[in-house]
Amino acid sequence: MPTTPSLRFDNAFVTRLPGDPETGRHVRAVEGALWSPVAPEPVAAPRMLAWSADMAGRLGLDPAWMSSAAAAEVLAGNRLLEGMAPFASNYGGHQFGHWAGQLGDGRAIGLGEVLDPGGHRWELQLKGAGSTPYSRSADGRAVLRSSLREFLCSEAMHHLGVPTTRALSLVGTGEPVVRDMFYDGHPAPEPGAVVCRVAPSFIRFGHFELPASRGDVDLLRTLVDFCIARDFPHLHGTGEALLGDWFGEVCERTAVMVAHWMRVGFVHGVMNTDNMSILGLTIDYGPYGWIDDFDPDWTPNTTDRQHRRYRFGQQPQVAYWNLSRLAGALSPLFGGHEALQAGLRRFVEAYGAADRGNTAAKLGLSACRDEDVDLMQALRDLLKAGEVDMTLFFRQLADIDPDAPSLDGFDDAFYDASRRASVEGALGEWLRTYAARVAGDPLPAEHRKALMDAANPQYVLRNYLAQEAIDLAHGGDMSRTEALLALLSHPYDAQPGREGFARRRPDWARDRAGCSMLSCSS
Repeated sequence: MPTTPSLRFDNAFVTRLPGDPETGRHVRAVEGALWSPVAPEPVAAPRMLAWSADMAGRLGLDPAWMSSAAAAEVLAGNRLLEGMAPFASNYGGHQFGHWAGQLGDGRAIGLGEVLDPGGHRWELQLKGAGSTPYSRSADGRAVLRSSLREFLCSEAMHHLGVPTTRALSLVGTGEPVVRDMFYDGHPAPEPGAVVCRVAPSFIRFGHFELPASRGDVDLLRTLVDFCIARDFPHLHGTGEALLGDWFGEVCERTAVMVAHWMRVGFVHGVMNTDNMSILGLTIDYGPYGWIDDFDPDWTPNTTDRQHRRYRFGQQPQVAYWNLSRLAGALSPLFGGHEALQAGLRRFVEAYGAADRGNTAAKLGLSACRDEDVDLMQALRDLLKAGEVDMTLFFRQLADIDPDAPSLDGFDDAFYDASRRASVEGALGEWLRTYAARVAGDPLPAEHRKALMDAANPQYVLRNYLAQEAIDLAHGGDMSRTEALLALLSHPYDAQPGREGFARRRPDWARDRAGCSMLSCSS
């Protein structure tokens, strides 16, 4: 039998912040407290389906234990390790632009905060481990399809260099979960699963919004002081100057995160304020999607189909709006608005700098000039008009011959022949303009290609790839999940023999459920 891991727990969130005096899972309004004690609900037959060797290694967990039945018991919520102190946290949020009141961890249960062998803090959280006082009318469970998508995407985003929460494990529960996938009146049982997700902190914008909405300034201040001390220990100072520096850094981290989303073609799908991490991490992988043919107006979320609030091209503006809501929540702690306005300006400046950096890197330039911003926008307009695959086009761009630029080699990036014909001339002219720009740039050719290949991934978790893995997993075959986990751990590298994973979305996936649009349902 593998040795049970001895993890070093430092459960600061529940030991230093006020908790709910009530116990039990019954749904209730929780005031004056930031968390409620609640244990995971045991499942019938936990089975380890997949786990991240990289994340397990960071935590100091033995591979033999991770592969054991004992690990499945713990990571499904059937058994607690010594030092675990399970809880659900209390927060609110703006959903689709409207205040939703108390929300909280309706199907996420924190197990505790682990200090890894290097002294870094990681909170372990089970998603789908049962109901909590914040579950409202739901059961707190999750299905395999959404759990597998979160597991794979968390790790894929990390290896892409995008700030994100991580995933340790994916455990099947052996129990069915009934879900109405598209809210169309056709609920059906599906296999259940639990994801163990991991992050230095799961504090969200909504954690601050809820006490502010209730006028509980003391609780708000307690949370802010705790968050700065635990999660931003590098910040120094006192009073409003410290608070202003902290809010400014939150704004800057958020800007960097969203700029990375735009660089790799990721669409979060549901950027409510309760889904925004105070650390600037991508959190809550629900109806997310990856841009195939470039379309700034695309959203993967069926709930957002009409208004497209969370469409790809609007993500920076939504992030700013969300930060403005956070600023409003924090305003009782400030004597004026200057520091908060300065923080929001830091978002604008940081996003602008990151976007220009992305432009330079994706185009292989030593620096982004003002005219390069226009050059990139012209390309985006052509990619949209021509229905061109974003990932394939930018990856191939690194291999053009600046002395003889042409569309040779770009055939696989086009989805529609007539749309290609409509932009071919203009796109060829753009390539000639780009080639002239490259010829005048001081970056050597080999450095240009290396820069571009490091910014433009060869492999991303396209929706159809995830759906193929889900289809196989429903039949008990986890081989595609394991293959994708390995593939996406090196997304910028050419991987001989795996070229099929880099192909554009096949026609069968254009309108198929799970490959084009998804709901918030799990």
